[in-house]
Amino acid sequence: MRVVHVSDCFLPRLGGIEVQVAGLAKAQAAAGHQVAVITATPPGDHPPDPDVPVHHVIANLPYELPVHPRAGRHLTRLYRTIAPDVVHVHVGAVSPFGWAAVRAAVRSGLPTVVTVHSMWGAASRALYRALEATLRWCEWPVVTTAVSEAAAMLIRQASAGRADVRVVPNGIDLEGWRQRGDNTRAVERGQVHVIAVGRLAPRKQPMTLLRMLRRARQRIPADIELRLTVAGDGPARAGMQRYLRKHRMTGWVELAGRLDRTEVHDLLATADLFIAPAKLESFGLAALEARIAGLPVIGRTSGGITEFVRPGKEGILCDTFGELVDAVVELATDHGLRERVTEHNRAVLPTHCDWPSVIESLDGCYALARRRRPSWSAVPGRRGRQLAAGGR
Repeated sequence: MRVVHVSDCFLPRLGGIEVQVAGLAKAQAAAGHQVAVITATPPGDHPPDPDVPVHHVIANLPYELPVHPRAGRHLTRLYRTIAPDVVHVHVGAVSPFGWAAVRAAVRSGLPTVVTVHSMWGAASRALYRALEATLRWCEWPVVTTAVSEAAAMLIRQASAGRADVRVVPNGIDLEGWRQRGDNTRAVERGQVHVIAVGRLAPRKQPMTLLRMLRRARQRIPADIELRLTVAGDGPARAGMQRYLRKHRMTGWVELAGRLDRTEVHDLLATADLFIAPAKLESFGLAALEARIAGLPVIGRTSGGITEFVRPGKEGILCDTFGELVDAVVELATDHGLRERVTEHNRAVLPTHCDWPSVIESLDGCYALARRRRPSWSAVPGRRGRQLAAGGR
């Protein structure tokens, strides 16, 4: 099957969507699909993958914004050249390039799947409700998926229950992230290494991370050496550095900057627990990597982490800031609890997230999209235009 993935953002930009789309494309190519990627992200110095050609639709905009004012025209031309059996579009909260790709695919009569990788907050849900009133996007002959039930629920709310949303989790190489051997030597010396991985942006709540670790440090006995390593980069970095200097935390907190996948894997091998403080985490790929490596995970009850972390089993899930602090203190001071969670996480893997399972689920979505493919090239519009769709 010829599959073309479309994403506003792609490598060399490094984030959850970029990493996931690249991994999915590579896994599908290995499974026998013919795969290509279309993106609005400039190529930079990222080396090409011979198995997955990447087409860049670039506009000369400030800050290399991944949008294009005439995206539809360029995407339609690329669809004709590639001639895909299905178009798989990946969107976040607001993805103008991605939604232009959906419209162009439907107008071209191509089977289309849309995957939502983000949690739609109140503003996003209001926007999509307004778009439904004008563009009738819930009636488009596309298959909509979300990466978690938490993300799917918000899409259904935005559509007043009209959108049919399937849940297909992000995929991961289980064996590639699995850690083997004994990771407890540092713990036995009275050291606890906490890590967090992600973009240093406000929605990831990096300042909440620092505040909770500072509060936890005040409650953890002095004979336990607590360290925090934060991997990632972004606009919040300067503010984090100021906070660390102000509260004299630079001696035990390290901002490691952007790390590649190998470096993140090596960092997990040195750690004792993982924290994901963000409230609106649609899936939590970095947390999944840590959970597979065996680390107890501290996260929120409101996000997609609940798909692979259960309270008291793979980690601790929290509602409030105070509960996050309590969880850090509990896991940092209870070596036996950390050891039990680590042994469980290493022994019981989330097989529903491995690439063969994810590819099988997406193949089912692609087959459904082909049954729903539009029978004429029009998109629902403002004056009640309806799209004739086959197989609905």
